[in-house]
Amino acid sequence: MSKETISKIKTSKPKWIRVKLPVGKKYTDLRGVVDKYKLNTICTSGSCPNMGECWGEGTATFMILGNVCTRSCGFCGVKTGRPETVEWDEPEKVARSIKLMNIKHAVITSVDRDDLKDGGSIIWEETIQAIRRANPNTTLETLIPDFQGIEKNIDRLLRAAPEVISHNLETVRRLTREVRIQAKYDRSLDVLKYLKDKGQRRTKSGIMLGLGEKEDEVIQTLQDLAKVKVDIVTIGQYLQPSKKHLPVKEFITPEQFKKYETIGLGLGFRYVESGPLVRSSYKAQKHIN
Repeated sequence: MSKETISKIKTSKPKWIRVKLPVGKKYTDLRGVVDKYKLNTICTSGSCPNMGECWGEGTATFMILGNVCTRSCGFCGVKTGRPETVEWDEPEKVARSIKLMNIKHAVITSVDRDDLKDGGSIIWEETIQAIRRANPNTTLETLIPDFQGIEKNIDRLLRAAPEVISHNLETVRRLTREVRIQAKYDRSLDVLKYLKDKGQRRTKSGIMLGLGEKEDEVIQTLQDLAKVKVDIVTIGQYLQPSKKHLPVKEFITPEQFKKYETIGLGLGFRYVESGPLVRSSYKAQKHIN
């Protein structure tokens, strides 16, 4: 069998990569509210495979600071370019959306805004505060960029005190330059360490597999995250958003994902979500405990 044939077999989409059809009354109700008020969620715009499950449990993910990113990561489907002007009423809009959708646990994320002196951290802080005012019983996870490692910007998130602060490492050290062009592996680890050192109760990170990483590199990455006292790790399969993005080198088996989960739990993480369809906010509502 030729190398080309083997490569084709490894990258043919297997049966375990199947998107579950969203069902249930809670999902239907939320879908109706989202469509009626034209609310912006990553769940819908990113066609997340777990949307039905998460919405059924009252969890949704919102993206702030626009939909154009200043970075051009090889894995990400978000548009790259010059972002639009900051909408200073966005915090109130997001807070209203969460109230309309009756969300129990909200995940907030954003594009990278390296064009802004504060990296977008002021809007981040104001968004959390607005959500707290309008939805005092809603718990929060924030999936943040690295803010270029600038501590005063990270401090704004710490002051706002969401239940969970997440920052994704995305891949192993060797592949970082290719996968996350403007990001740095050690800078991301430093951000996660700084959050924990400053008293953040729950920190979280995620990686994607199938980009050409080796097992020992994945284990080393988990060990690196454990060293900076990350509490929660998500491990999922990379899926190519378009032909312009990095190709899938391999589809990782459910058994291998289970192995990484076992290794992760052995390293002391509080939660490890590991599986082909796992995404950053998968089962996010349970990670606050």
